[in-house]
Amino acid sequence: MGGRLRAAGSRLWSRAWEGLRPLDPYRSVKAALGALVIVSVVITTLLALFAVHSATELRVITILSIIVSLLLTQFVAQSLTAPLDEMKHAARAMAHGDYSRRVRGGRRDEFGELAKTFNRMAADLAAVDQHRKELVANVSHELRTPIAALRAVLENVVDGVSDPDPETMRTALSQTQRLGRLVDQLLDLSRLDNGVVPLHVRRFEVWPHLAGVLKEANMSKGPGHARTDVHLHLDVSPPELTAYADAERLHQVVTNLVDNAVKHSPPHGRVTIRARGGELPGSLEVEVLDEGPGIPEEERDRVFERFNRAKAAGPRPSGGSDGGTGLGLAIARWAVDLHGGVIRVAESPRGCRIRVTLPGPDPARG
Repeated sequence: MGGRLRAAGSRLWSRAWEGLRPLDPYRSVKAALGALVIVSVVITTLLALFAVHSATELRVITILSIIVSLLLTQFVAQSLTAPLDEMKHAARAMAHGDYSRRVRGGRRDEFGELAKTFNRMAADLAAVDQHRKELVANVSHELRTPIAALRAVLENVVDGVSDPDPETMRTALSQTQRLGRLVDQLLDLSRLDNGVVPLHVRRFEVWPHLAGVLKEANMSKGPGHARTDVHLHLDVSPPELTAYADAERLHQVVTNLVDNAVKHSPPHGRVTIRARGGELPGSLEVEVLDEGPGIPEEERDRVFERFNRAKAAGPRPSGGSDGGTGLGLAIARWAVDLHGGVIRVAESPRGCRIRVTLPGPDPARG
């Protein structure tokens, strides 16, 4: 009973205190200005009374009253307008692309609330600007693989290494079609914050799907690609294993994982793509293993962050790349998250093992 009364009294006091806000000079600019006028009038009145009861001339009292009022007004004005000056400088910096400036808070009046709102707006603008930059980087990164594969096919035809037979043309056409699909899919990144990215899930056979990924990875080896010595191996068990997922998103995941594994493989190394049925009915586990230096344990939680380039546990293999843009694993995690799955760095006695787990069909959806 006593607790309820205390809680009711606390709520009543809070409402009363909020109701008195217009009268609090510390929480209301109007009240502060009103207090300034009242204090100035009081000081002038006291000085006038002092002049009446003393031999001081009235003009001296008038001058003193004006000086005190001006000093008091200047002090209050400086205190009230300081946040506006900060906002002016911060707004100018934001107009030139610097969204890191913030306005000092701590005030309880309307200017304090305006400062908080301004800081939230600056943070939102910084997030939007960062998202725009990441979107451009993501698009560039994702388009690189099919463009490289298409270029390799065309260069082989021009150099006479391959004949422009129907099979070669079909390969080039498939890469062109993949480019179109990737453009549509990567533009979906702008909708991530709203959670409206579509998933086109269906059931398909895992072996031919992953075999196509490895074929494209092998085709992208050519002039301008340093890692032509890495062997790719596919291990699917059972061979008739099926998956229930978005095939194109899974293609994104495996392509980026293989690309990352190849970059960190030693000379004449081996990259293995292993697919098995998961623990839950209809689920799928895909692992990509390499023989590189691996990822230090302290880096494993951050390796899937955008623009993060994890430091290898040992020296970078000769002939390896510079690590890319640090977007491949972030895109892979994004695609896995869309499925409600899990991607992580698993323990491995040698090299790096990245495991992807995709759930099976939702029983509620049949």
